[in-house]
Amino acid sequence: MNIVDLLLRRVDEMPDTPAIIDSKDGKSRTHSFKALELETRKVAAVFNKYGLGPGDTVLVFYPMSFELYSTLLAIFRLGMVAMFLDPSAGKEHIEACCAIKAPNALVAAPKAHLLRLISPALRKIPTKFVIGRTIPKTKNFAEAQSIAPYNDLCTIENDAPALLTFTSGSTGQPKAALRTHAFLLAQHRVLEQTLNLSVGSIDLATLPIFVLGNIASGVTSLIPAGDLRAPAAIDPIPVLKQIDQFQPQSTAASPAFVECLMNSCIQTKRTLPSFEKIFCGGAPVFPPFLAKLKTVAPQAERVAVYGSTEAEPIAEIVDTDIDETDMHDMMNGKGLLTGPPVSKINLRIMRDQWGKSIGPFSQAEFEAEILQQDEPGEIIVNGDHVLKGYLNGQGDEETKFRVNDETWHRTGDAGYLDQKGRLWLLGRSSAALH
Repeated sequence: MNIVDLLLRRVDEMPDTPAIIDSKDGKSRTHSFKALELETRKVAAVFNKYGLGPGDTVLVFYPMSFELYSTLLAIFRLGMVAMFLDPSAGKEHIEACCAIKAPNALVAAPKAHLLRLISPALRKIPTKFVIGRTIPKTKNFAEAQSIAPYNDLCTIENDAPALLTFTSGSTGQPKAALRTHAFLLAQHRVLEQTLNLSVGSIDLATLPIFVLGNIASGVTSLIPAGDLRAPAAIDPIPVLKQIDQFQPQSTAASPAFVECLMNSCIQTKRTLPSFEKIFCGGAPVFPPFLAKLKTVAPQAERVAVYGSTEAEPIAEIVDTDIDETDMHDMMNGKGLLTGPPVSKINLRIMRDQWGKSIGPFSQAEFEAEILQQDEPGEIIVNGDHVLKGYLNGQGDEETKFRVNDETWHRTGDAGYLDQKGRLWLLGRSSAALH
């Protein structure tokens, strides 16, 4: 099943409902589900015109926006693979990622095309597109407005690749995380349940992958006005103006982003009354942070989420479920409480062997490695929304192992499960003293 099918369902059910609200040149823009689907077909027509199709990889350098998601969905529509990497990591990172997987095309903003001046790998990409003003030796997406939309939808297998991103291993060498259409669908189902997404609601969307889930769930994504690549340095004033105007009911964001909003609210003695749910993750969420958030959004359900690139989400806890005993234990070095594992994941604590490859195991051998409650060790996970391996197997030896026919992922985090089945984090396994 092509994940674009989920967008098409929403177009049929709620064509005129806003799918994405963003800003450009300081002005707010609202785009309906119908408009998003039409633009997706127009962009797909441009890709098709220049010979791109199923299996091709498209590297995308563009911020969260209507243009990003119409491009991303066009890539999926044609059965292509969307590739993302962090250009701020430097030239060596760009070269290393493109050596792992050489893109067939590049889509970028005019400023991002300047990276071609320093990167031989980017210059080698055969077909280049620009969103915005024309750049020499590029095709302009403005063509999409003058050619017929592409109406076909590539029928693909569930295990067809859809999204390629890069993470760093303990050696610093990039690892390519390749997500299939089936994986994205499984992740969507977990996030829809975990975030309790409801049709017709508005979500302040700060995490790129979560917008896809919003689209699939019929949720309006309000994209903050600012550079989300540096959430700790974002100007909170424009974002707070958006919140006042559109009254989002939920958000999932990094602690750094929420901290910016909270500090501004405290300074101006205001609160965030529209929010019913605030999820924070992507970095450790400590009790003082949650206490501070309670003063700014006392009416909201405030949730700390634990996850990783390879498995998002893993566990979550509402701050009201943290009692005085838990607070005492956290303040006295017993770890950071992250709550029970989400329902769609299998989580175990294994005897710490970080730094060496392990397995394969029989079921009996595996069970012998598993620790009991309150015993610290490696956190390992398994499930449909847990990445089974990296492209070309690069990084699998460090973080994957097999139990019969099942693949388990080693998070690299140390922790334990308490008597209530809740997960406590103790830090990175590589930092453990033996």
